[in-house]
Amino acid sequence: MTEQRPPATDASTGQLITAAMEDISTLIRDELQLAKRDLADTGKKVGKGAGLFGAAGTLALYGLGALIATIILAIAEGLEPWIAAGIVTLVLFIAAGVAALIGKRSISDVAEAPQERVASVKADIDTAKHGSEGTPS
Repeated sequence: MTEQRPPATDASTGQLITAAMEDISTLIRDELQLAKRDLADTGKKVGKGAGLFGAAGTLALYGLGALIATIILAIAEGLEPWIAAGIVTLVLFIAAGVAALIGKRSISDVAEAPQERVASVKADIDTAKHGSEGTPS
């Protein structure tokens, strides 16, 4: 277990340094164990929260389906049910198309940024290889 240490006044410098190193090592190991335990607890809480968010999203998706069915039934009061379902389906596909176009435009705008980063990294590598002699000040 723990070995008996001589009193600090009787210990040599080497013994004091060895004792200090052992104490620091023990302290670091203990702190790492506590950090692991804290991270495990946090991970469990985050996992539970993420699972509940997933369940909420699934229930919301079912709710959206029920809302769409309600809209179809409401339209079907004045039209044939198949026509009401067709109208709602067409509106949903149009909304999906608009969302896809907006998303594509958003992604296309971002596509240029990585090229600038690649050029910057290449310049950094070139500078590191050849020193600062070839770069403008």
